[in-house]
Amino acid sequence: MPSDSPEVRTDIEPLGDAGRLARVTVHNPARLNVLDSALTRELITTFRTLGGEKDLRCAVLTGSGPRAFIGGADIREMAGLTPETTHPFISRLHLACTAIRRLQVPVIARIQGYCLGAGVEIAASCDLRVAGESATFGMPEVKVGIPSVIEAALLPRLIGAGRARELVYTGEPVTAAEAERWGLVERVVPDDELDAATRRWVDAIAAAGPHAIRSQKALVQRWETLPLDHAIQVGIRSFTSAYHTDEPQRYMQAFLDRKRG
Repeated sequence: MPSDSPEVRTDIEPLGDAGRLARVTVHNPARLNVLDSALTRELITTFRTLGGEKDLRCAVLTGSGPRAFIGGADIREMAGLTPETTHPFISRLHLACTAIRRLQVPVIARIQGYCLGAGVEIAASCDLRVAGESATFGMPEVKVGIPSVIEAALLPRLIGAGRARELVYTGEPVTAAEAERWGLVERVVPDDELDAATRRWVDAIAAAGPHAIRSQKALVQRWETLPLDHAIQVGIRSFTSAYHTDEPQRYMQAFLDRKRG
């Protein structure tokens, strides 16, 4: 039986002939799935290990239980930090976000309950975010005497500079409906439909060409940093590289065959 101690759980599921799905769960429900250094290390190791899974098509990241996705970084641990130990602590959280962003396949954040501080940064590091309507989002770090840092830097790109300032200056929470209007999450559904909504994205990704999906994720990340002209040229090279595989022919022929039928 699974342990009740805090851990990061990984379940690998087959997707028919389409490869495999990884379900990653931060399990610390007694404390709203907050991330201490041990759990953060596990999260880094988990996503780095998943990077070696050649038939992986998609990953879903969630928290254990209905009360929280990730309730933030561990305040008990942070309260004991010193100027000498702050850098390793916050750098580990950044490395966890980086491991998620660098996974070659899309990562879906399945969000229920509290998504606070480091939880928002982890969610922002995912490719897609779907939330139950009871979810709550916030960046409360300034309320405990520290700034929001690391992947909070992704927020202006997601929700605009003004909304990002509102989150990190006030520390006030926003509802799932507000988060959807702002663009912090792509979709909000009733809590009991969260799994079905997540599965629709998983199935759509699994139905696409695996090389095409990995190329598309790499391109999207380049779009974030490259000037427009350079981003377009990278895309042209990526389009050409697709034809070094048999995916375009196979998937296009299947499409044409369906049209004829």
